Amino acid sequence: MTDKTQATQDDRSGTEEENSLTVTDNRTGKTYDVEIKDGTVRAMDLRQIKVSDDDFGLMTYDPGYSNTASCRSAITYIDGENGVLEHRGISIEQLAEHSNFLEVSYLLIYGHLPTEDQLNDWIYQVTHHTYVHENIKDFMSGFRHDANPMGMLLASVGALSTFYPEAVDVGDEYQRHVSAVRMIAKMPTLAAFAYRRSLGLPYVYPDNDLSYTGNFLSMLFKMAEPRYEPDPRIEKALDVLFILHADHEQNCSAAAVRVAGSSLPDPFSAIAAGVAGLYGPLHGGANVAVLKMLKRIGSTDNILDFLEGVKEGNERLMGFGHRVYKNYDPRARIIRGHVDEVLEATSKESPLLDVAIELEKRALDDEYFTSRKLYPNVDYWSGIIYEAMNIPPDAFTVMFAIGRTPGWMAQWLELMNDEEFKIARPRQIYTGPREADYVPLNQRNGS
Repeated sequence: MTDKTQATQDDRSGTEEENSLTVTDNRTGKTYDVEIKDGTVRAMDLRQIKVSDDDFGLMTYDPGYSNTASCRSAITYIDGENGVLEHRGISIEQLAEHSNFLEVSYLLIYGHLPTEDQLNDWIYQVTHHTYVHENIKDFMSGFRHDANPMGMLLASVGALSTFYPEAVDVGDEYQRHVSAVRMIAKMPTLAAFAYRRSLGLPYVYPDNDLSYTGNFLSMLFKMAEPRYEPDPRIEKALDVLFILHADHEQNCSAAAVRVAGSSLPDPFSAIAAGVAGLYGPLHGGANVAVLKMLKRIGSTDNILDFLEGVKEGNERLMGFGHRVYKNYDPRARIIRGHVDEVLEATSKESPLLDVAIELEKRALDDEYFTSRKLYPNVDYWSGIIYEAMNIPPDAFTVMFAIGRTPGWMAQWLELMNDEEFKIARPRQIYTGPREADYVPLNQRNGS
């Protein structure tokens, strides 16, 4: 490249001009043309911008990756400004209304809706991989009785790699497929075991005559009855919740799966990284924070004072706003339609529901919040459903993990097939000392 390239050239087409960025480095006076493709510039194209031949070159600095695309993906599309969420091009509204969780899982992983025969075979495979090795029970027994269910799930997902060592052959198509089946099939079993362990209850084995979601409810709640029969309203609501959580583009946990997976471990280890990312309160634990907020408000009479506290910076409005959505989260609208059915099925009165409904109404009528693009997200309503089902708050994120598993697997599979595959290795801006001398122990002053 020459020292200086003009912003326009006689022999360059108008299309090329429109799809490039001209940058002038005021340090040197040099001008560079950088290609724009799909609304992005390649960070490595900026490395040519240097002040001298031995200069490393320009980098971008983006804490939290707020404006950095790390991959090309055909799985999930989000238009945050307009509240749009699509999986493989199909709207989340259509999937929640017409599909079920296992069909959506197939869609995410294989890129298209299955035929009837494909779906039946897929359901059969998942259903007949729900059992886990008996040693998993011994593994679970090693945790304290009061261990967090999410911590137990994190460890047991990682432990699956020791039961299926052949899964490390990530280049083998069959191993990829069977790992996806195993992960989706066994996640509810591991989750239910963690839940039962935390309550000191005996484990319940899978009932493969039930649906995917019905079987999970059985493993959670079956007691002395010969056979557990899930309430269809709860079964449907939970299946919809799993669909709504199935994938959400490059969030923290999906990015963790890709970063860990880029070193080519087995997929169970990569998914364990996703579970770890989801564990944190800023990602998977947001609905717990919503419940705590609603309980702290206590009554609809206290809502106006609470909202004033939010405006003054003394309170936080949990379950509103999103890193991506600048409109009403479409998942929140869908799950809101199932809240009343679940409460009716569980015969529970929820004073928190009245608070949640009134709080949402007041906030959406207030220009202070709408002007800041603060609309309800999926976490605003999901916690009320889980509480009605008698799921303890420390297991809410476990429920989230079950739904997100096919998305994690789809992200991992897409990474494995990426033509531009590279191990993740972000750069840094070093801010520490340089060329410091070693100080002998007896001469150190502690500074």
